[in-house]
Amino acid sequence: MTRKRERPILTAPQSSGEYEAAVAAFIRDRGVTRCPTACLVRTQASVPSADRAALEHYEAEREQSRRLHLAATARLLGVLLPPSSVC
Repeated sequence: MTRKRERPILTAPQSSGEYEAAVAAFIRDRGVTRCPTACLVRTQASVPSADRAALEHYEAEREQSRRLHLAATARLLGVLLPPSSVC
């Protein structure tokens, strides 16, 4: 299935004003408000301490889950892991 384009793709704008207008039009037309990957990785922006703590808690739980999964897989395969790599 092919997608019908409503408008042609814009060429590179000549001035910063044209660029800003093109970006604003894109955001207005598409409803884009933020980059989806911005929610997945650390940022350099200032983040409230509660959000930082929640992210660190999430990362710690994820790492523990990864280690438990690794240990369970190793047991299934009969592989002995060094004690430091198991929770």
